[in-house]
Amino acid sequence: MTGPILRIAVPSPLYQIFDYLPPPGCDPATLPPGVRVRVPFGRRRVVGFLLEVGADTTFDSAALRPAEAVLDAEPALPAEALALLNWAQRYYHHPPGEVFATALPVLLRQGEPATAPRIPPLWQITPTGHAALADPAALRRAPAQRLLLEHLAQCPEGVEIEALRPVVHASTPTLRALQNKGWVTLIAPLLQSEPVAAPVSPMQRLALNVAQTAAIAAVAAELDRFGVFLLEGVTGSGKTEVYLRLIETVLAQGRQALVLTPEIGLTPQLLARFRERLPGPLAVLHSGLSDRERLNAWLLARNGAARVIVGTRSAIFAPLQTPGLLIVDEEHDASFKQQDGFRYHARDLAVVRARQLGIPIVLGSATPALESINNAQTGRYRLLQLPERVGGGSPPLIEILDVRRQPLTEGLSLPLLARMRVHLARDEQVLLFLNRRGFAPVLFCHECGWLSQCRHCDARMTLHLRRQRLICHHCGDDRAIDPACPVCGSVDLRPLGQGTERLETALRREFPTVGIARMDRDSTRRRGSLETLLTEIHNGDCRLLIGTQMLAKGHHFPDVTLVGIVDADQGLYGVDFRSSERMAQLILQVAGRAGRADKPGTVLIQTHHPDHPLLRTLTSQGYPAFAEAALAERREALLPPFAHQALLRAEAVDSKRATAFLHAARALAEPIADGLELLGPAPAPMERRAGRYRAQLLLQAARRQDLHRFLDRWIGQLWAQRPDRAVRWALDVDPMELY
Repeated sequence: MTGPILRIAVPSPLYQIFDYLPPPGCDPATLPPGVRVRVPFGRRRVVGFLLEVGADTTFDSAALRPAEAVLDAEPALPAEALALLNWAQRYYHHPPGEVFATALPVLLRQGEPATAPRIPPLWQITPTGHAALADPAALRRAPAQRLLLEHLAQCPEGVEIEALRPVVHASTPTLRALQNKGWVTLIAPLLQSEPVAAPVSPMQRLALNVAQTAAIAAVAAELDRFGVFLLEGVTGSGKTEVYLRLIETVLAQGRQALVLTPEIGLTPQLLARFRERLPGPLAVLHSGLSDRERLNAWLLARNGAARVIVGTRSAIFAPLQTPGLLIVDEEHDASFKQQDGFRYHARDLAVVRARQLGIPIVLGSATPALESINNAQTGRYRLLQLPERVGGGSPPLIEILDVRRQPLTEGLSLPLLARMRVHLARDEQVLLFLNRRGFAPVLFCHECGWLSQCRHCDARMTLHLRRQRLICHHCGDDRAIDPACPVCGSVDLRPLGQGTERLETALRREFPTVGIARMDRDSTRRRGSLETLLTEIHNGDCRLLIGTQMLAKGHHFPDVTLVGIVDADQGLYGVDFRSSERMAQLILQVAGRAGRADKPGTVLIQTHHPDHPLLRTLTSQGYPAFAEAALAERREALLPPFAHQALLRAEAVDSKRATAFLHAARALAEPIADGLELLGPAPAPMERRAGRYRAQLLLQAARRQDLHRFLDRWIGQLWAQRPDRAVRWALDVDPMELY
C-alpha cells in the first residue's frame, strides 16, 4: 500500500512498531513525532506514541486498522526527550512501546489531556496570625495550631497542604480552624517563569572552603557545553552546597536544573534545603506521589514553570523546556538501576542526556561506583574532590568489634551497649544500622527444625511480629503466623536472627526512657510518616535511631555521635562480584552519619570476621584504597568495567521450559557471537520466585560495540523463532544484579 501510514509505538512487550491508517478526517502531514494516538490493539484500546508518518507499509493494506484519535496538538514530549528515548530503546534493546510509555505519567498513558497543571493553593500566615504567635496566651491550649503557625511563619511565600501534614498529622481541620480565626489564608501560587533572586539569609548561605570553591568554578566554566564531573566528597563535605551554588547560577541564566536522588527517603531534607534557597515552584517526581501530583509536576517541568526538578530514577525522563544542568546525587546507588520491565540505569541515561543537550552533568558521591572511578581515571570524567568536612569537622573514628565468643543481647554486644549508654548519657544521638527489616528473617520449630519457607520462592518468609504475619520479601506473599509447627504440631516456634523490628523491641527494654525511631520500609509505609520521623529525629525527640539503608545515606543528623553497624557479616560474602563494593559503600555511608557537626563521631562495626581484608582496608586506608584494589581484581578477572555484559533471563512455571528456551537462544547466538563469551544457561541463584522457575544466560564482551552489534542481530532472531509463549524472557544490558 502506498499512502500515509502512522508508525506507532504501542505499550506492549513486543519488539516492533505497528502500522496504522490515519484516523478519519486527520491530515497526517500535520502530525509531528511524539504526539499520543489512541489505537485499537487486539481487543483493547491503548494510547501509543507516533514515531513517524511513512509512505508505505510492508503489511497487507486490508489488514491495517485506522487509529481512533490523535490526543495532542503538540508532542507530549519535546524533541530532546524523544531523542533520549530512541537512544535508550536501541541501547537496552527493549520493546519500543514500553520504553516510550515509561517516560509518561500514568494519567497521560491513560489518555488524559496534557493541559496546564492544576497547582494546589498555598497556605500563608496573616498579620493577625503573627500577632497570635507573639501572644503567649493565644495558643496555650492549641499546640497543633501553634506548630502550624510557627512553620508558616518561617515560609512567608506559603506552603502546600502536603508539606504541612508531616508537621501536624490532622493538618486540614487545624488549618480550617486557623482560617476561621483569620490567622491563615489560602493564596494562589505564583508561577515564576523568569529568574528571581532567592531571599537567602547569611546563615543559610554557608561559607565555602577552597575545595568547594574550586569545584563550583570548574563546573560553572563549562555550563555552555557537555562535560561529566565526578564530585567525590567525603560525607559531610558540603556536596549539597556545591549543587545549590551551581543551580543558582543556572537559574540566573533562565535555565532549568534536573536533580536525581536514589530514594524517596533522601528527598525531604534535600527539598527543604532547596526550598530555602531557590526561587519559584519546585517540581518533585517520585513514586510516593499521587497520579495527579506526578502529572502536575511533569507539566510544570515541561512548560518551564518549575525551574528545578527533583526526583528519583524515573525523573530522568522529565521533559525540560530550557535545560541547563543535570545532577545525580549518590551516583553509586544501585536504586538508579531499574530491575524489572524496562531495565535502564538512570545515572547512565543522565550522562547520555547531558551529552545530547550539550550541558554539564555532576555525579556526586562519597563512595563513587567503580565504573565512575575508572571513567575518571581514563579521562572520560573530570574528577573533583572534596576531601574535608565543612566546618573543620574530623571524620569519625572507625573501630572493629570482634564479637566471636562474646555474649550478644538480640545481636548487640556488651561493648556496643556500654558505648551507647555513654553517648546517650551525654544527650547525644546513637544510630544503629541493620539492613534487614522485620522481626526475624525466619521462624523455626525447635522440635523438628521446620523453617518458615515461602510457598512460591526458594526463600524463607520473614517474621513481622507487630503485624502478626509471615512475609516473603521477594514475592510479597504473606500469611498469618503459624500457631503450631505444620510438620510436627509443636508450639515451640522461635524466631531466628535479627531484624530492625526485633532490634527496636530489645532496645525499648534496654533503654525504656529513651525515644526510639525506626526507619525502614515498614515504618515509613504510610504517607507522611517518613517526614514525621525525620522531624522527630531533628527535634531531639528520638535519641536512638534504628534503620536499614534508608537511614544510611544522604541524611544530616548533627547530634549523632555514635554509629553501630550491628551485623557487617551479611554483606561480606555474596554470590555477586559486586557484593564487596556494595558493602564497602554501605559501611562508609552509614559511618558518615556520625560526627557531622562539632562533636566527634565514632563508628563500631560488629563482626565475626575481624580480619576480613575488606574491613581492614576500609578502616585503615579508606575507600580510595579499597576501590583501587577492587578495580585491580576486576581487571585481572575481566569483569566490568573492563568487560561489558548482558543477561538474558527466562522464567516459566516449568523449569525445563525456561532452560530449553535459553539453550535454543544459545544455539542461535553461537554462530554470530564473534568476540563474545557465552556463560550458561544456568539456574538463577534463587531459582524459584513467585511460583516461577528462573534461568539465565550471561553474555560478555571485551568491547561494548561488539556486544551491541551482536544483540542487534540476536534479538531479531529470537523473535523470528516465535519463542515459547509459556516462557517470559527479558534482556538486561549492563546488569547490576546477577541474582
